[in-house]
Amino acid sequence: MKTIRLKPGKEKSLLRHHPWVFDGAIAKGGADPGETVRVESHDGTFLAWGAYSPASRIRVRVWSFEQAQRIDAAFLRERLRQAIGLRDMWRLPSNGVRLVHGESDGLPGLVVDRYGDTLVAQFTSCGPERWKPVLADALLEITGLQRLYERSDASARAREGLPEVTGWLRGTGETALTIQEHGWRLGLDVASGHKTGYYLDQRDSRRDCADWVRRLGLGEVLNGFSYTGGFTVAALAGGARHVTSIDSSGPALEQARANVALNGFDLSRCTFLDADVNASLRRFQAEGRTFDAIVLDPPKLAPTVAHAERAARAYKDLNRLALQLLRPGGVLFTYSCSGGIGVELFQKIVAGAAFDAGVDAAIVQRQGGAADHPVALAFPEGEYLKGLVVVRRR
Repeated sequence: MKTIRLKPGKEKSLLRHHPWVFDGAIAKGGADPGETVRVESHDGTFLAWGAYSPASRIRVRVWSFEQAQRIDAAFLRERLRQAIGLRDMWRLPSNGVRLVHGESDGLPGLVVDRYGDTLVAQFTSCGPERWKPVLADALLEITGLQRLYERSDASARAREGLPEVTGWLRGTGETALTIQEHGWRLGLDVASGHKTGYYLDQRDSRRDCADWVRRLGLGEVLNGFSYTGGFTVAALAGGARHVTSIDSSGPALEQARANVALNGFDLSRCTFLDADVNASLRRFQAEGRTFDAIVLDPPKLAPTVAHAERAARAYKDLNRLALQLLRPGGVLFTYSCSGGIGVELFQKIVAGAAFDAGVDAAIVQRQGGAADHPVALAFPEGEYLKGLVVVRRR
């Protein structure tokens, strides 16, 4: 087994069971991509077993902190069983479920989602890539399913020195699927959809949106960055009279129309705009339009802390415009999926937006990823999704 030795003082995060070792912490040692290495402190004390990534700033991702642990096929199968078993116990209100959530499930660099009878996996780092055949077979064995599609096309692959890979890893068939969520039906395509096909992490937020629309009787709703219309369907299910959905992807809007029809809602209650959200908000403001509820769920604007300052300006501008378009008593559902924007910073951004908009507003609910997207206590970076439900008081 090859050994990675750390510089003095660089073992503190591992002693707290944080699963990453950065390149600057390493004094000596190396290995092949994905190879299991022993990580030691500067004095030779065992710290962890991890997967080596020679091209990445995150040079080692930890598999286990137990010295007696063997990192082999049996170990990986057991980790998969534990992660999938938890989801079975939780009985989530959907057949679209995240089964494996990377570091937070002790399988760094591996994401696995289930859409009905189909699994979709992302292998985003060298460790899971090296064990891909073993992981693929184990996933089918544990779930009893026969189809596994690979969506290893996330930007993280490039940082690992890995090429993009997509396609059927096990089995074959149609990639266009329909899942059930909160009694709704939602169509998606695992080959072309965002992430692994859909935003499962927003499941609870969509339910909450429907609840707020229903309780407050929010009639006119604007869904910015609507993608395939999950929040549109939620607002209609809550009783919204009309929902305006804006996205810059024509195919996503076509799927949104299909999802509205799939759930039996009249398309006359919807307007779909293939347009830029920021420009549309400015146009609505010039036209004097207002809304009872606005959803802002933009794409990742700050993948790392280095991008946070620029992203903060963009988030602030979007939220300022939205708050100005919101009627008194209206509700803003605003989100950030940027890892470089923390929970505290996001609240400050929205507070600054309210001040600049000249409105009085209050947070009435905080939101995050659904239960199948857990955040390990030793890995706060896993809390990438954060949301605020904000009521404009005047």
